[in-house]
Amino acid sequence: MWTKRSGLLVLVAGLVLGGLVGLQGSTAAVAQGGPIEIAVVWSGTELEAFQKVIDNFVQKTGIQVTVNSVGRDLPQVLVSRVAAGNPPDLSALPNPGQMREFAQQGALVPLSFDIVADHPKAFVDLGTVDGQLYGVFLSADLKSLIWYNPKVLGPGLNLSSWDALVYFTQGAADAGISAWCIGLESGAASGWPGTDWIEDIMLRTAGPEVYDQWVNHDIPWTDARVKRAFELFGQIVRNPNYVLGGPQGALSTNFGESPNGLFTDPPGCLLHRQATFIQSFILEANPDLVPGEDFDIFLFPPIDLEQGNPLLGAGDLLSVFKDSPAARELIAYLASAEAQEIWVGQLKKLPINTRVDVTVLENPIAERAARLLFTAEAFRFDGSDLMPAAVGSGEFWRAVLDYVGGADVCDVLRRLEQAADQAYTSGAATNDVVEPGACP
Repeated sequence: MWTKRSGLLVLVAGLVLGGLVGLQGSTAAVAQGGPIEIAVVWSGTELEAFQKVIDNFVQKTGIQVTVNSVGRDLPQVLVSRVAAGNPPDLSALPNPGQMREFAQQGALVPLSFDIVADHPKAFVDLGTVDGQLYGVFLSADLKSLIWYNPKVLGPGLNLSSWDALVYFTQGAADAGISAWCIGLESGAASGWPGTDWIEDIMLRTAGPEVYDQWVNHDIPWTDARVKRAFELFGQIVRNPNYVLGGPQGALSTNFGESPNGLFTDPPGCLLHRQATFIQSFILEANPDLVPGEDFDIFLFPPIDLEQGNPLLGAGDLLSVFKDSPAARELIAYLASAEAQEIWVGQLKKLPINTRVDVTVLENPIAERAARLLFTAEAFRFDGSDLMPAAVGSGEFWRAVLDYVGGADVCDVLRRLEQAADQAYTSGAATNDVVEPGACP
């Protein structure tokens, strides 16, 4: 959780630097001359790819840029630097929640919506706080995908509703085939793939606004809408006829190995729900497979039609902390198709700018996933990543394992609510006397 910085320090700095670009009603700092700094979390190949993006900008504009690779400590480093009145000119941010906190503190520079004119509305909305744009997305990863083998099921499969998905699943079971390969094992992180299932279901049954309330602990875990999401997940994963190896198979199968059942002869399963990154695991285990021919994707379907089909994933988000013409030019460039083509062309991530030529991804599945992002009605970050670690990467993971193993759903949710009360420092449901909801 970001701590609040002293607005006075930044205000004084702005007065001392009078004559430079105005603060536009914000207490965000004003940049001085010299190279501008952008702080990032990336290292290795991601850092190399981003440096290529920046090198192109420097060559085009002559503006000098220093890329500061801070690593995983970036959130804490930003808190300290903002409090001291010495933030970087621009920075990557871990998620929209932290961006919102900085924006509400006045630490970020409001940006022109013109620079995101070619971005999907879902991502523009995520970067907006109180009607002002503060965040720009460079790329994204998409989680709301179902993978299948076209040579078994035929090309172009699209089960376009939850009812159709369940009907297909039951039909496979009637034929003696497990429709699903699910793997929840991931060492100390076991259980996280199940949280993604529940998050996708919450988005499609309760909707993005209630999803945000759940993530922020503005509704309790014992709420009927959370219970329903667990139970719909359980409708699939707890049925021994629906999942390869049954619930125990799901608990014991490593997440990276779980899609391999799609490619055995005869197939061990027919469907697998996972993010875009699983393609690398598929190809590592089955190097002769051809994307788009031997495996393909369709979108996790809507459940309650009034909620549409919001997408779940993660993204690379950037904001401006110091106002200057150079900083504004850099953020506009990073929002452009030109910059994003370099970035995603190197890393095969999914671009946000709809003018990017997705053939730079050189992969038909990644290209299709990118087009799905371009038309997203709504997009939300992985909820467990936004929750306090004791909940999102602790009790939530354990709750998935216990529930799949046969534990009562209300026992699991009550335990999650207790953990949330201890971990959250905000949220309307935190340590509050609330209605017991579906789990008295």
